[in-house]
Amino acid sequence: MKKIEAHTWIKIGIVVMMLLCLPKMPFGFYTLVRFLAMVGFGLLAYHSYGTQHKNLAITYGVLAVLFQPFVKLTLGRDVWMGVDIAVAVFLVIVMVRNKEFKFHK
Repeated sequence: MKKIEAHTWIKIGIVVMMLLCLPKMPFGFYTLVRFLAMVGFGLLAYHSYGTQHKNLAITYGVLAVLFQPFVKLTLGRDVWMGVDIAVAVFLVIVMVRNKEFKFHK
């Protein structure tokens, strides 16, 4: 069985957080998610850059800036929901394309 690496766990965690943002949650939850997503995307950018995946590193860097909680980007709830879904789908596609985990034995 293939061991799941740290960067895959980070992606899984971000996907779960993005999906948990879809129902109505307390405001503090969204702030926490933005902070954790910023840190997670920063780590993914660093890892991608170190493994010569420059385009992914840039994409993760942009996402880290988008989700940073210090300078709020007010897009409205509906737009943020679309962003959350798009980011979750993007990360799942990246994990499947990179064969980061198996679906069968």
